[in-house]
Amino acid sequence: MYDFSCVDAHVHPFLESADNIARYNYPATPEEMVSLLKAAGITLCCGSVIKRNENNDLQILLDSNREVFEFAEKFPDFVIPGILVNAAFPEESCREIEKYHRTGKLHWIGEIVPYTTGTDRYAVKELFPVYELAASLNLPINIHPANTYDVVEVAKLFPELNVVIAHPGEMESFALKLELMKTYPNLYLDICGTGLFRFGMLTHGIKTVGAERFLFGSDFPVCNCMMNRYGVLGENISEKDQELIFSGNFRRLTGL
Repeated sequence: MYDFSCVDAHVHPFLESADNIARYNYPATPEEMVSLLKAAGITLCCGSVIKRNENNDLQILLDSNREVFEFAEKFPDFVIPGILVNAAFPEESCREIEKYHRTGKLHWIGEIVPYTTGTDRYAVKELFPVYELAASLNLPINIHPANTYDVVEVAKLFPELNVVIAHPGEMESFALKLELMKTYPNLYLDICGTGLFRFGMLTHGIKTVGAERFLFGSDFPVCNCMMNRYGVLGENISEKDQELIFSGNFRRLTGL
């Protein structure tokens, strides 16, 4: 059995029950969430508080970022906060990045999704200052793709920015992502959500682009963190590749 750490790069913490995006409202508390992650063998987790913001309310953006840092303070040495940005507020988003980066505790942006980001397209000029700043600070950005080609355009336009696509998807979607990852070395894939339950998916991905391009994520509490962990352990891959996926790649991208 492996003895290396396991970093979950895709979780969604919550302080208030209204922000718990679990489909069945369980875990019901932050303490339960952390306890279940640890029981699954997760030694460190990273992610953002998700507050729906279809009307582009600046205060919701600010509250989301403040609360994820409060969550991290509540569970020190276990949670890495991921902050959100919004295309309607590019200057304010950059100020948020700079403010939290000064704390020395910001290493990740996202997961950003359309209903928190003010747009269902990410390769838009309003977000260019965010990408430029993130690249200059060596901050990876985790993006939920509404359209894979749109996310890849971000990687193309900002080659110094490490772009992590969330969710492999089913075979056709996964195959497309792999082909594009061959072209753009700054493009990575977070393996949470649909895809990993198809046996052989991860093995095929490693053979195609290498284990260095995948990060472990669960999308907990939406998805089962234990199932995703054993989805990796159940594939016929080496311990070296397991270690890269579980923690090595995340630590390399974030400098942790």
